[in-house]
Amino acid sequence: MFKHLRADIEAVMARDPAARSRVEVFLAYPGVHALMYYRLAHGAWKHNWHLLGRVLSHIGRVLTGIEIHPGATIGERVFIDHGMGVVIGETAEVGDDVTLYQGVTLGGTSLDKGKRHPTLKNGVIVGGGAMVLGPITIGDHAIVGANAVVVKDVPDGVTVAGVPAKIVRGRRQATESDFCAYGTPDDLPDPIAKSMDGMMDVIHRLELRIEELEQETRELRLIGEAAAREEDPSQAGKKESAA
Repeated sequence: MFKHLRADIEAVMARDPAARSRVEVFLAYPGVHALMYYRLAHGAWKHNWHLLGRVLSHIGRVLTGIEIHPGATIGERVFIDHGMGVVIGETAEVGDDVTLYQGVTLGGTSLDKGKRHPTLKNGVIVGGGAMVLGPITIGDHAIVGANAVVVKDVPDGVTVAGVPAKIVRGRRQATESDFCAYGTPDDLPDPIAKSMDGMMDVIHRLELRIEELEQETRELRLIGEAAAREEDPSQAGKKESAA
């Protein structure tokens, strides 16, 4: 228990510049408190003391605003920042060094008693308000943007955003220095602007093609008129005399 607590506190110190001391983190960080209650509840759950586990989980939810089912599996050095409104379902699996922000939901989409919640592998960052739904897998060091709704597997190291979430940035090599607060990189491309740029490129190509077709049409018209004059020299003579 104390080993986990020490690791949780160190994770906060490493990832939150607002944390001034370990005592402050221990006393005033609801994410740390929620994990403490979770580990007690999870221990009871594993010993088939399900009611006690649910009661401890509920107490932690009331005191912290963070709901973690005692049946969930959570790894080491997990950081739940701010935390209010975070929901982690019964069959969810959270790896090591994962960061969750307020309002994150790791939810199920099935009434099946089996695996119905997502799996977050190591180093995943999930931005505020994001929903990760169903028995899907979020790959190592992937980033889920704020308010995204993820319903499909996410490969290792990519950034997803939107509703439904789509890949907006390719694979990255994760380092401690490129920690992405709130799951929103500074260089995150604007998908609407990207779509507009694509549309403008298509329009430009169409305009060029129309100009080419108009030029070809003019040339064909001139060729046709010249051929008509050659076939009817009398008409050409009349036109010349009239001129």
